[in-house]
Amino acid sequence: MTQHIARHPAPRTDPHTPVRPAGEHDIAELVRLRALLFETLDGDFFTASSTGDDWRHSLATVLKEQLATDTVRILVVDGVDSLAACGFGFVEQRLPGPNRPNGLSGHVTGVVTDPAFRRRGHSRAIMRGLLDWFREREVPRVDLYASHDGEPLYRALGFVPHPDPALCGRP
Repeated sequence: MTQHIARHPAPRTDPHTPVRPAGEHDIAELVRLRALLFETLDGDFFTASSTGDDWRHSLATVLKEQLATDTVRILVVDGVDSLAACGFGFVEQRLPGPNRPNGLSGHVTGVVTDPAFRRRGHSRAIMRGLLDWFREREVPRVDLYASHDGEPLYRALGFVPHPDPALCGRP
């Protein structure tokens, strides 16, 4: 996974791919798509076998809470009888500094498209919608972790490698 930063590119959401905000009625499908995402990621960090399926119930609970906040934006594209794709954007208040005078920081996570709906521009449309949302909130920087398959899309949208090494740990 590579961490990236974006200075919000100008393109607007693709009018040919209808993107909409998620609602409570989408929670089961959002959980399904998030599970698909974890199936594609390698390593024990993402797929710890000791967690079982309890995380799915916890995810559904958290999603219901987050749908009611103004610091989270969940966008979806409808498929035929299910969601085709989804993506999550978060705004966090951090300490202001020279690179973030208002202290706002954006993060994109969980952009995933169901395999039956891939290569149709759904992830691109979701990302453009999320970047528009960040821009409206005057978020000066957005970070994300890119999968190998997703990296070309993010680079095309203006994301570049993070200048700091990305490190993580488990307390």
